[in-house]
Amino acid sequence: MTLTEPNYTIITSDSHAGGSHEQYRDHLTEDWRDEFDAWRGKYKNPWKDLRDDDLRVRNWDDDRRDRDQLADGVVGEVLFPNTVPPFYPGFVLFAGPPKDEDYAKRRAGIHAHNRWLAEFCANRPERRAGIGQVFLNDIDHAIEDATWIKENGLRGGVLIPTVAPDVKWVKPIYDPEYDRLWAALVDMDIPVHLHGGTGSPNYGKYAATQAIMIAEVPFYGMRNYVHMLLGGVFERFPTMKFVITEAGSGGFESMNRQLDGIIKSMRHGSIGELKYEEGAGLPKLASEYFQQNVWLGASFPSKETVEKRDLLADGRFMWGSDYPHDEGTGPFSREHLRQVMLDVPTDEKRRLLGLNAADLYGFDVDALAPLVAEHGPTVAELEEPLTELPEGANRALLMDRP
Repeated sequence: MTLTEPNYTIITSDSHAGGSHEQYRDHLTEDWRDEFDAWRGKYKNPWKDLRDDDLRVRNWDDDRRDRDQLADGVVGEVLFPNTVPPFYPGFVLFAGPPKDEDYAKRRAGIHAHNRWLAEFCANRPERRAGIGQVFLNDIDHAIEDATWIKENGLRGGVLIPTVAPDVKWVKPIYDPEYDRLWAALVDMDIPVHLHGGTGSPNYGKYAATQAIMIAEVPFYGMRNYVHMLLGGVFERFPTMKFVITEAGSGGFESMNRQLDGIIKSMRHGSIGELKYEEGAGLPKLASEYFQQNVWLGASFPSKETVEKRDLLADGRFMWGSDYPHDEGTGPFSREHLRQVMLDVPTDEKRRLLGLNAADLYGFDVDALAPLVAEHGPTVAELEEPLTELPEGANRALLMDRP
C-alpha cells in the first residue's frame, strides 16, 4: 500500500474481546470443567455491558463485531481481554494477581481465554492481533505460557499484570528474578503490554471507594512502567518492546521530567536527606528510556495527547478506539479524528491511525486493502472540521481528555 491512496487504513491499538462462559468452558481442559460449573453457578456479574445481551455479544460475535468496526472505519484491531475468564473474581483487567490457593485454577482460566482468543483471531487472521495473558506468580510458568502465546499465533504479545502495593504474594515487578522472563520475551520478539486503568489496591467497600479509585488509578496504572524503568529493566533489555495502552502521551511529559530529576539527583549523590554512593542512578534518563523502549496505544486521545506525540520515538504513537467500551470513540471515530487530528499532515496521520500498529503487530496492509477501499475514511473526510457534535455523541467527543 502506498501513502498516496485516498482512504486511511485504521487499525485500533486498543480493542477488547472475550468469550462467554459457555465458550470458555469449551476451552477448559476436561479436568477443570466440573469445578468451573460449580463456580459459574454462583457467579453474579456486576458489569452491565456484560449482562446486556445486545452489548455483551460484541465481545465474541464475529458478525456483530464486523458490522460495528467496519461501519466505524476500523479494519484491524489489537485485542486485549474484556470479559470474565473462568475462576476470576471479576472483570479481567481489574482482577489482581491470584493468591497461592487460587493460582492453579486462575491459570487454567487464562489458558482457556488464550485458547479462545487464538481461535477468535484465526476467524479473521488479517484483521486481529490478539494479546495473551500471563501471571507473574511463577516465572517458569510465565515463560511457558508466553511461549504458547507466540507459537499459537497471538501476535499482539503478552499482557502482564500490574502488581498493586497491597499484593505481597507476588514479587515486585522490579525484582531481578524476572530477568529470565524479560530475556525470554525479548528473544521471542514478544511485545510486553501495560494496560491503563489497572493496578489499584483494594479500597474496601465505602461510599468513596469508586471516586478514590478513579482519582488514583492514573498513578497506580503506571507503576509497572516506573518500577521497570527505575529497576533497570530497560537498561538491561534495551530492545524490549514495551507498550503502554490507554494512556495519554501528555501525562508522560511531567512523569518523565520527575523521573529524570530523580536519576540526576542520584548521580549527584543525594535527594534531600537521602545519600547515594558514587555511580548510583541509571546511565540514561527516563525520557531517553521512554524513547528507547516505549510504544503508546493512545486510546480516544485528546488533541493535547496528539500534540505531545513527539515525546515518543518515530513510529511509536498508535491510535486506539477502545471498542466496545462506552468511553471509546465508536461509533463516532471519524468525528473524533476530525476533532483531534485535523492539523496532523496526511502522511503522518496514516502512520498514527494504522501503519505504526501494522509495523509493530505484523498486520498485512495489502491484505487489508480491499476493506480499506470500501470502509476506510477518505483524506477529504478527515480534513473537514467538526462544527457540531453528532446526536448521541459519547465521552470521546465531549471530554477534553489529557
